[in-house]
Amino acid sequence: MWRDDMLTRFEVARILGARALQISLGAPILVKTESKDSLAIAKEEFKQTVLPITIKRELPNGQIVIVRIKEAIKNWLETYGEP
Repeated sequence: MWRDDMLTRFEVARILGARALQISLGAPILVKTESKDSLAIAKEEFKQTVLPITIKRELPNGQIVIVRIKEAIKNWLETYGEP
């Protein structure tokens, strides 16, 4: 079973894409940046672990796991570096 303090590469892609879409539709930006590119802003928010997103996984046995997003992002950055 995947740990609840780790993200898969698919979850990272989904998080960044969803947040970039929110930003492009006018959501408030949570980091100071000069960039106008919504994906670059989403990546910066990811690196600073300020994303307002919750991940809920449904496992094959029906159990639902809520991912601890701040710890999961920190672990991702330590393991893989840049998103």
